[in-house]
Amino acid sequence: MPDPDTSGSASSSANGHERRRRSGRRRKRSGEKPSTYAALDLGTNNCRLLIAKELSHGFQIIDSYSKVVRLGHGLAGTGQLSQQSMDAAVEALSVCARKMKSKSVKRWRCVATEACRRAENGEHFLSRVKEETGIALEIISARVEARLAVMGCLNLVDPTKDVALVVDIGGGSTELSWVDIRKLRDPNHEMKTHRPPISAWASLPIGVVTLSERIPETDDRENWYEGMKQIVRETIAEKGCDTRFTRTFEDGKGHIIGTSGTITSLAGIHLKLPYYRRDKVDGLWFRSRDAVRVARNMASRSPEDRAKEPCIGRDRAKLLVAGCAITDVVCEMWPSKMIRVADRGLREGMLMGLMNRKQTIRTLPQQDDVAPTDEAEATE
Repeated sequence: MPDPDTSGSASSSANGHERRRRSGRRRKRSGEKPSTYAALDLGTNNCRLLIAKELSHGFQIIDSYSKVVRLGHGLAGTGQLSQQSMDAAVEALSVCARKMKSKSVKRWRCVATEACRRAENGEHFLSRVKEETGIALEIISARVEARLAVMGCLNLVDPTKDVALVVDIGGGSTELSWVDIRKLRDPNHEMKTHRPPISAWASLPIGVVTLSERIPETDDRENWYEGMKQIVRETIAEKGCDTRFTRTFEDGKGHIIGTSGTITSLAGIHLKLPYYRRDKVDGLWFRSRDAVRVARNMASRSPEDRAKEPCIGRDRAKLLVAGCAITDVVCEMWPSKMIRVADRGLREGMLMGLMNRKQTIRTLPQQDDVAPTDEAEATE
């Protein structure tokens, strides 16, 4: 593993960021090979890694890894990370460490989110990870998590709107970020790499794991699903964000960007993909009514039936409906004709930060970039 002093983590000083910028300029002048970067996200349910090389116009992913570890399983009831979950996470992180070493990663950022933020034994777990894998995990705040997710998908906004609501549904929490698109349109506005124009944000202490554990599935699936939706509404109200930019959305001047496994799964199901394809899903414009329709259909089906969907599988089948409930409520409270689907977010935001890169908004997509509706709906 590389020396941690060059990792580019949030603990690096401002002088460190400046040194990296100067180093990048020297590398471009001298014609040296581009550095290899890595972004690792240990969440409540998954461990994910991206390894990329810097290009003149962005970066190229050269390796990736994703493993369900269920780090936050049972955390809400005990306040502790379980031994089984920690073992699974350490095993996955060991794979990540080997991949980073094999790709000669020079700069990286490795973060842990909600499960480690909440757990009483979170710091003890991080010490074990460092000792057994060599990876120094950084527990980031919900605010930083939201900012990085926005950085990773900022160029998916609709430039004709005023506000984009970026919805990042995780295992233990859900981050809501309202992005001021007007500043992105303003040629006089200076876009800082690490400061996307977020006008407001909120972190909801519910995600697909925590909500599923809070309200276990029953055979009365209609009431079960409505019960989850009510918890989501109450949590949003408790956070005091239930009226943020709602009038903007009611006036048709806002749209949603969904960056999570929930929205990508719903899009894949709607497209009837025989297997999940990122090239078909990432960047897709998805009608909100279709997203809600698919979400409610998933909620009405048994876990075994849901698992038959090729874009879900057995691992996601029991947790998906909680994400469906969150998506359903967000579409209800912030009405948006379209949702932009993002199979990108936190890790891409970390890579951009390490490379000191920023994104620009693009023109509107062509009609064939919009998810098709059912024939009955297309005739309306």
